Amino acid sequence: MNRLSLRSRLALLFAACTAVVSLTAGILFNHASATHFVELDQQLLDTRLANLRSTLQGVETLDAFNDRKTHLIADLNHQPDLTLRIDSVEGLTWFDSTPPFSQARPEDTGLHTRHGDQAAYRIFSTTLQPDSAHSPRITLVLDITHHQHFLQRMQHLIWLTVGLSALATALLGAWATRSGLKPLHRMSKVAAGVSASSLTTRLPEEGMPRELAELTRTFNAMLARLDDGFQRLSAFSADIAHELRTPLSNLLTHTQVTLTRPRSLEDYREALAGNLEELQGMAQMVNDMLFLAKAEHGLLIPARERLKLEDEVDAVLEFFAPLAEDNRIELSRQGQATMNGDRTLLRRVLSNLLDNALRFTHPDGYVRIDLQASASGISLSVENKGAGIAPEALPRLFDRFYRADPARQESSEHAGLGLAITRSIIQAHGGSIGCESSEGVTRFRVELPR
Repeated sequence: MNRLSLRSRLALLFAACTAVVSLTAGILFNHASATHFVELDQQLLDTRLANLRSTLQGVETLDAFNDRKTHLIADLNHQPDLTLRIDSVEGLTWFDSTPPFSQARPEDTGLHTRHGDQAAYRIFSTTLQPDSAHSPRITLVLDITHHQHFLQRMQHLIWLTVGLSALATALLGAWATRSGLKPLHRMSKVAAGVSASSLTTRLPEEGMPRELAELTRTFNAMLARLDDGFQRLSAFSADIAHELRTPLSNLLTHTQVTLTRPRSLEDYREALAGNLEELQGMAQMVNDMLFLAKAEHGLLIPARERLKLEDEVDAVLEFFAPLAEDNRIELSRQGQATMNGDRTLLRRVLSNLLDNALRFTHPDGYVRIDLQASASGISLSVENKGAGIAPEALPRLFDRFYRADPARQESSEHAGLGLAITRSIIQAHGGSIGCESSEGVTRFRVELPR
């Protein structure tokens, strides 16, 4: 069955269901017909028994029977399908016209059926006079061969009907399923034509059956996600190649210039120190990319310890205080909150947000961190006064290697991965992060569970 097509399976199931229903109906009809014939035969035997009791009324001895025998034979001649046997109370047979095959026995009481190769009989045995202790026993044998022939023909007809119905249903089922599965064939053709260069293909939802409409929408949504993922992967490949090309070019150029002629030991030392700085930047970029890849695959599992966020914020603010003082930027923290989280990762989040805010805050500006705790969770916001962020840049702010202002030349230590790492850490803690900016005030808002 695993190798059969869906169309073949449905056709076979339709045929099997039709065969079962037809066979069940035929068996029930056959049983009902057989029961009906039994009832008719019982009524006929009861009627003829009443006539015989009237003819042989008062007969309890052989002499009395012989006096009525002529009338009995005359009655039997008018009923060729009925034979008779009469036995005395002592077991002597007074009269017997039954066929040998019927095997009528006086001890058999009630209605019985005997079957043979060529004939069948309904046998009914009872006393001739129920109210008399000396009444002889009478056995009526009715030939029902024509009934059995009818039932046999009906059984053959039932089997023929079952076979023809199953065959017709299988053929019609195959045609119906082929017509009904045409939308699936269209989906299969579309799926077969999907490749990295044709992810924009979509299945038409018009004309789809109701059962396949949801599957069509799900399939199109999957293609949209694949297209988005492929575009992001292509952009990421281009971005990382662009980001690595500059330090690699610097390393190559610096090394080639250094090797153009013999130099002093101090010159070589300075060249190696410059190369080391570039290599450290590249190593940091690679480590950040590995961190993001681990987070995206669900492998970033934060530790859970009870933290006072105000203490963690104060520690990070103390670290950045000299830089803020040099730029005449005021740092402040308001509120307090407690949560379960990873101290190292959360400090990295705070450091990334503070570093980002300090770099884009004008001199004599401010950076304010606000903590708020509620029954639903914890809200942390980092606000600074600066140039602001364009509205069209906000949706892509947390993308890897994205810079809100490409014209701003940053040092190699800022590769555009900080906010992407920040979002991955927040999501690993079960939270979310967003950004809003208007009139030069930029605010990053983090929502965390308690």
